Amino acid sequence: MPIPDLPDPALRYLPHWLAAGQADALFASLRTGIAWERHRLRLFGREIAAPRLSCWIGDADASYTYSRTRFEPRPWPRALLAIRARLCEEFDADCNGVLANLYRDGNDAMGWHADDEPEIDPRAPILSLSLGATRRFALRRRDDHARRHAIELAHGSLLVMPAGLQQAWQHALPRTARRIGPRINLTFRTIMALR
Repeated sequence: MPIPDLPDPALRYLPHWLAAGQADALFASLRTGIAWERHRLRLFGREIAAPRLSCWIGDADASYTYSRTRFEPRPWPRALLAIRARLCEEFDADCNGVLANLYRDGNDAMGWHADDEPEIDPRAPILSLSLGATRRFALRRRDDHARRHAIELAHGSLLVMPAGLQQAWQHALPRTARRIGPRINLTFRTIMALR
């Protein structure tokens, strides 16, 4: 389902990309099977603990730098290999890395940002798979913060962020006071070797 007023080709939301049983099994496997870490981030000159758990996974040469920290990829878990293959085929993408984030409850969040680090291929889509609790995903224009959208990302849903989106829009996963369970988000990316 296209979301209006976004760059062409439009952001797409596929609410049932994974069947419920597949999504349940993948969530259970990744929640216990990934080596989750609490990364340190630099914000406004200070170093803080990220308000979520994460793990950078990918091909051996898919190193990634975020918030001035270089992450070497952990090997692909068996549970993600079929998902990766399906995404690469359906969306003609390389998907050589994935950032896995575990939001343990409504207090875990992600602030406003764009996935525009130099290693991320700007010509490739970023494919965001949600598992677990439904969370609100917010978007705002970089040049006009009043232009906003929000999408409720459901269990088993896929958000396709096309090439060009990161240069024009920022996104966030805000905190919520609602009592909600854990959520895993997987953002599949194409990482380029920097020269």
